[in-house]
Amino acid sequence: MPADDPQTNESPAISPAAAARKRLGKPDWFLIGMAAAAGLAWLFPGPGAKGGFLHPELLTKAGVALIFFLNGLGLSFAALQAGLLRWKVHIAVQSSTFLLFPLVGFGLAALAARWASPELALGFFYLCALPSTVSSSVALTAAARGNVPAAVFNAGASNLLAVGLTPLWVGLYLGRAGQGGADVAAASAPGGEVVLDLIKWLVLPLVVGQLCRPWLGAWAARNKRFTQRIDRGTILLLVYTSFCDSVKEGVWTGQGAGVLILTLVGSAVLFAAVFAFVNVLSRVFGLTSADRIAAVFCGSKKSLASGVPMARLIFGANPALSLILLPIMIYHPLQLVLCSALAARWAKRPDADAEAAAAREPAADPAQPTDPADPA
Repeated sequence: MPADDPQTNESPAISPAAAARKRLGKPDWFLIGMAAAAGLAWLFPGPGAKGGFLHPELLTKAGVALIFFLNGLGLSFAALQAGLLRWKVHIAVQSSTFLLFPLVGFGLAALAARWASPELALGFFYLCALPSTVSSSVALTAAARGNVPAAVFNAGASNLLAVGLTPLWVGLYLGRAGQGGADVAAASAPGGEVVLDLIKWLVLPLVVGQLCRPWLGAWAARNKRFTQRIDRGTILLLVYTSFCDSVKEGVWTGQGAGVLILTLVGSAVLFAAVFAFVNVLSRVFGLTSADRIAAVFCGSKKSLASGVPMARLIFGANPALSLILLPIMIYHPLQLVLCSALAARWAKRPDADAEAAAAREPAADPAQPTDPADPA
């Protein structure tokens, strides 16, 4: 996605990769806000629960529309075209995101169902069906001196494909949720009304945002920090309303630290499995180090920014929505910590500068990294 980061413009002597690495050490205020939103819902669930004065049934859809309008406004097809020809990278990333992840998700959800509720098992599968991140994948690829145009293409394409593939995978999973999960399936299955909601509140705003780029694209690039704050604030509001219903319905009653530990372990195992797969596939394809970095960062990450609003549309009728969202809320910070450490290590490889320069498009890069902690 295009970004016009004031921090990287302050000093022309600082390269985009150096600026991205510098931002890796900053505190992630979004994660702090996410924890605060969950805590606020625990203390004051009434306003954001069904029937509350915040009217979450309307606020949710308006928030989803705003998030995907901003995504469409910021998505540059010129940036996507720059990485179009790296087809081996595309195969590695998209097969990992929409094939390997969901297949592993079936097994992981089955294991989770043995020790946890069907809602948490559904949450693990939902995590596996989500698209890759956008801003953080691009920022981390730049910090590691990888192929930024290829990262932009695959992260953007992943989020576009998810509009159809994520609900499809969730529907397939829920169709198999018979033993012990029939109630969850009945409360969550994406039917015709949900599909219409996805089109109205997700696809249409994305298209409108893209159509508005000729008039608003330059403004959005100049005010990237402002649009990010709106985007993040809206996501935090959706997290708050998601937890409010669950708290009022008593979903978290009896859920102790074991649920968090199980989710953390499951997320770590999932990341390790996919990371190993993308690495092996990259070596089989003979990818350069710069291409492999883009493939690993895009192919192993999952988007919280897309996951929260899509969950509000797909699982809106399920009172255990916060439990379904728990795996992506744990996986998100975990992937940032692990990938940040990898980016710092890979940036020191001897051929980093030459490969990054060869992969960079000749014109000004429209996809300069923003913030690696961006929930996208």
